[in-house]
Amino acid sequence: MVVKNAIVCDVDGEYEADIRIEEGVITQIDQNLEDSEVLDARGAYFMPLLVDTNVRLQDSILNSKNIKAISKKALSGGIGHIVLSGDSLPAIDNEIVLEFAQNSLHNLCGAKVDIMLNTLQEDATLSNIAILLKKGAIVPFMSTVAKNNLAIKIAEYTQMYGVTLFCKAEDNSLIKNGVMLEGDVSSKLGLAGIPDLSEVLHVSRMIEIARHFKIRILFKSIASPRSIFLIDKAKKEGVDVRCEVSLHHLLHSDEACENFNTTAKIDPPLASRSDVELLQKALKDNHIDLLTTLHQPNSPVNKEVAFYDASYGCEALEDALSLYYTKLVKSGMISMSELLKLTVRNPANSLDQEKGHIKVGEKVDAVIFDTNAQTRVNNKQSLYNEELLSGKVLKSFQGKQVTTF
Repeated sequence: MVVKNAIVCDVDGEYEADIRIEEGVITQIDQNLEDSEVLDARGAYFMPLLVDTNVRLQDSILNSKNIKAISKKALSGGIGHIVLSGDSLPAIDNEIVLEFAQNSLHNLCGAKVDIMLNTLQEDATLSNIAILLKKGAIVPFMSTVAKNNLAIKIAEYTQMYGVTLFCKAEDNSLIKNGVMLEGDVSSKLGLAGIPDLSEVLHVSRMIEIARHFKIRILFKSIASPRSIFLIDKAKKEGVDVRCEVSLHHLLHSDEACENFNTTAKIDPPLASRSDVELLQKALKDNHIDLLTTLHQPNSPVNKEVAFYDASYGCEALEDALSLYYTKLVKSGMISMSELLKLTVRNPANSLDQEKGHIKVGEKVDAVIFDTNAQTRVNNKQSLYNEELLSGKVLKSFQGKQVTTF
């Protein structure tokens, strides 16, 4: 097959070319290629499938049906590889649950799915990290509700196995009663707030643990500009720490929670309007390493209730690439190549994988994305419901598997 008239785009830039694909491998990138099977891209992007390492299942329930559904949704949104959060129901904190989850990964008709392990069991004791990593869990996940002695043991395992520690910075005593950011909006709505200090305190603590043990930590879904400042400062001092931010935190402030809009009740809570501006500046200044859709789907029965009782989360996976393009690239915030660094190369690197290039000799893992087409979001669980987005995923290539949307 030859894909003609495409804009080839990867982390190194973009250029016009034709791409020859044989047996699921890119064998030639050149001008004026011919073949008996030709696909005219008509000026659409030919680019790597995205990677999202912060995805949850429907109602966080771990079962085969939900895994298959999330895999299909991800691919339709231009995402070819997702990592499921370890704090599912049941949590992936023992061999039995891990094996159960792995048995659901066969014959998926969408994105590749990997599993992270939860380093803490329900009773706040340590899970068997060594066994779970050996059995195929891709990375360890910890919440900083872990006490110092446990955090240190988790760091030692991370050091021993040379993996990235996925870390959610939160203070149990501060998040316990709050349901959104503590501030003017929460006061206006009469809702208990969570101070951003909940995150900042534990980012600082885990930076020192990373410094001491010389381990790599990826801070998940950071919401505070102060946290980003601390992470960036630590990087300059040689500490191997990285920062992930969700698309929602770059675009929406806590004002989205007004009128008790439960779709805007997400974890971590949306930041203040002034902090959203600082997060956007951090993105433009290259202080953010990864982006995520922070996909946390819930059944209506868990969302269409009083704000205090509603589950955390919103959906974005099916519209991921169109959202990223419209909100970040078309708006001029970042370039398409920069987007691919944040959504392909860096997430894959956190899993010790190399992705983000379109190269001859490599298995094709790409998507055709037409920026001239439009997509309307039709999802009441999305913060972008009914918005008209630029860009549409037309086809995906995963080796020999070609999917048309």
